[in-house]
Amino acid sequence: MKIMKSTLLAVLVVLITGCMRAPHGVVAYTAVDQDFSEPVFREFERRGGITLPVVDGTKETNSTGVRNRLIAEGGATGALGDATLGPNSLSLESKIGLGDVRGRIDHLAVDAARQRLYVAELGNNSVGVVDLKERKLLRTLPGFREPQGIAYEPSTDTIYVASAGDGSVHLLHGEDLTSAGAIELGDDADNIRIDTASHRVLVGYGKGSLAVIDPVRRQKVADIPLKGHPESFQMEPQGGRIFVNVPDANEIAVLELATAKQTSTWATKTLRANFPLAIDAERHQVLVMFRHPAKLAALNLLDGGMTHAVEACGDSDDLFVDTKRGLIYISCGEGFLDVFAAQADGFVRVTHLATAAGARTSLWVPQFDRLFLAVRAAKDPAAIWIFRPAN
Repeated sequence: MKIMKSTLLAVLVVLITGCMRAPHGVVAYTAVDQDFSEPVFREFERRGGITLPVVDGTKETNSTGVRNRLIAEGGATGALGDATLGPNSLSLESKIGLGDVRGRIDHLAVDAARQRLYVAELGNNSVGVVDLKERKLLRTLPGFREPQGIAYEPSTDTIYVASAGDGSVHLLHGEDLTSAGAIELGDDADNIRIDTASHRVLVGYGKGSLAVIDPVRRQKVADIPLKGHPESFQMEPQGGRIFVNVPDANEIAVLELATAKQTSTWATKTLRANFPLAIDAERHQVLVMFRHPAKLAALNLLDGGMTHAVEACGDSDDLFVDTKRGLIYISCGEGFLDVFAAQADGFVRVTHLATAAGARTSLWVPQFDRLFLAVRAAKDPAAIWIFRPAN
């Protein structure tokens, strides 16, 4: 029965994709596991004398996911038209090579005045410096130990680099990229945020802490304890609260910066692995992406009540709100960019765009009206892909 089902599905998918000619021929997609599909396609090759490249069922392609993959990849090749599911989308504008950079790439930061993009090249133990005006790699700075978080603090013209390997935060002068010292936090220094309202730099680290750093003195001035390692966090535009994803505790922690204490706990209930987080101030929502299951959820900014949640791409790591267009951008390691239209009572996915496996970190820069996606080295060298909104 299983072989019969897989045979029927394989025939249907080949028929569907028969007109989808990739640069190297026809590609066959199947929504079942390789154990079932392989005998069917091998028999097809034996009888027909045609060898097909096959994409077997995985977490990306099984069930309804195969439809999304066909839409996305068909849009990329031009066979099924644009990859968008609606009028708003992103288009790939250009790629900037990062040189001989190996391994995972983590977060990005921008110095808008100098038009520089900083890249935390975790697997390569380096920081890339990209000239956005000339669209080229400016420098690769070695000597870091698994850099994860990175941020630019404009009032002191300082770049902050948080390293998981030694738990330190290294500081660089913005002008010449020379060392401006280091702050030892102890373990697994990760995400960094600049709070311009309080004139503080915040760094998540260790088994459960948020370090508060004075950028003028370049010293840690407070610690806010948490119930687990902090992932993405954001500051409330007005109000002094900080919203922190704490996936190990299955919660979103609400902190008060003025008192350096946690004031509220929002349980994530059946949703797990909350990594990216953003604030949609216009709609009074905290937006959170979960990995298990892969869903985008909206929570009321006042009390944390979850108002709606929808299926989204898997292995997400960054999430941004484009306030100009009312869009939400999500980058996912399974190899997609998702774009949702933000609404008060729900989300509508308007784009499901195929990118590259492992490309889960990105940065939306409103000043440039561009989304920058970090793509690790695979068959092609590591690069920054630059996406431009369609309208």
